[in-house]
Amino acid sequence: MIWETDWLSSRARLTPDKEAVVEMDSGGRWTYRELDQRVAQAVRFLQDHGIGKGERVALLAPNHISCLELLFACGRLGAVFVPLNTRLGASELDYILEDCQPKLLFCHPSLQEGIQAKIPIVSVEAYLSGEPGFSGATIDLQDPYLIIYTGGTTGRPKGVVLSHKNVFWNSVNTIVSWGIAENDITVTYLPMFHTGGLNALSLPILHMGGKVVIGSKFQAEEAVQTIEKEQCTIILLVPTMYHMMIATEDFKKASFQSVHTFLSGGAPCPHSIYEPFEKRGLRFKEGYGLTEAGPNNFFIHPEDVKKKRGSVGKPMFHSMVKIVKENGEEAAPHEVGELYIQGHHVFEHYFNKPEETQEAKQDGWLRTGDLAKRDEDGYHYIVGRKKDMIITGGENVYPQEIEHLLDQHPSVHEVVVLGLPDPKWGEVVTAAIVVKAGMSLLEREVLDYVSAHLGKYKVPKKVYFVEELLKTPIGKIDRKEMAYHLQVLL
Repeated sequence: MIWETDWLSSRARLTPDKEAVVEMDSGGRWTYRELDQRVAQAVRFLQDHGIGKGERVALLAPNHISCLELLFACGRLGAVFVPLNTRLGASELDYILEDCQPKLLFCHPSLQEGIQAKIPIVSVEAYLSGEPGFSGATIDLQDPYLIIYTGGTTGRPKGVVLSHKNVFWNSVNTIVSWGIAENDITVTYLPMFHTGGLNALSLPILHMGGKVVIGSKFQAEEAVQTIEKEQCTIILLVPTMYHMMIATEDFKKASFQSVHTFLSGGAPCPHSIYEPFEKRGLRFKEGYGLTEAGPNNFFIHPEDVKKKRGSVGKPMFHSMVKIVKENGEEAAPHEVGELYIQGHHVFEHYFNKPEETQEAKQDGWLRTGDLAKRDEDGYHYIVGRKKDMIITGGENVYPQEIEHLLDQHPSVHEVVVLGLPDPKWGEVVTAAIVVKAGMSLLEREVLDYVSAHLGKYKVPKKVYFVEELLKTPIGKIDRKEMAYHLQVLL
């Protein structure tokens, strides 16, 4: 064991009586000493079940304290923690379990019905009845610590292997770059089977001795009340959650005096979401991350947001980025290219997928698949996914540009812009729009609105009005499913 891999023990030694975790569902509240004790009990339980270095331990649970406890316990043993997406179907879960071959599956009682696996299934917190255990495992920073399966929107899910080094440096990088302090408090609504719920804020805040409030199901009114009650200081939500929150009366009445930063991540943030926060004098900014890179990669000071609207900022302290054009040359300011990232927080490999790993990691750089540009001041802007770029009549169209524009229309609640196959143009720019309740919108109004602001080739050739946009489990718009829906079902 080396100190970088077991910083929870150090934190429990330094601030044993400080509150570490609050669980909204159960009402439980635990200090760092108590959290450390529960992790030690989990270590003994895993040892008694034959879990050793390199073996996988899976968890199927909503946001729950066991996610943190099993992660830390696996870390002490050199085992590999695999949190499972609770919203997957049986066949999808079967694929992941067959792929990573865990030796033990912890399952929350609310999700046990219908779960069948070839491995032992035990209830979460089964370890709390036993004695503490201590690990004598020798662990290297390069050893695998965590496997997080990606959403699989482009095919079968891929297991992103994060080592102790990756998790540690993402945490340190976040603390140093974002100024995380021991008095910081966050509420975690993003699913903890996802890097956003686990690594973006929860682990860095615990690393610094702050407090993590665990929320299992996002409800906008309750979220506002929890932020106020627990005096949260920094909040990370996806744009869909912010859409819901700012529409509530609770949001309008709340003071948010304790909050120094509202942070949006997980998907491009519509510019219209910024405005309710700016009107209230609340600090709001946008981040960028991906499972394969920690996930945290950029920092922008909230004071810079107004003059750099939509920017994710500059690379974090211990991170390097570059923007590469199709010809392999680095892009000049305002030129669009693929974003490359380098640093100790970049993942080791995809589990059992050497070819995909080789494609993603080249010459020490992670190819993100995201298109970006930077301005003359070094601030970066995410333009969209490379695979989402629309090529229509030989012209490149970035959907995010049109989405940001349409989102500002007073009658638009949500919008997604896609490229659908077309025999003449190759692809045609297509918009799917959810109209705000009680309002109306015509196709001609949409076309005229876009025409007044953007070039002719960016104006949608097809406009669909839909009741809702299909989403992934973490609240991103599912472009693949929306494209299928528009082509086949409408």
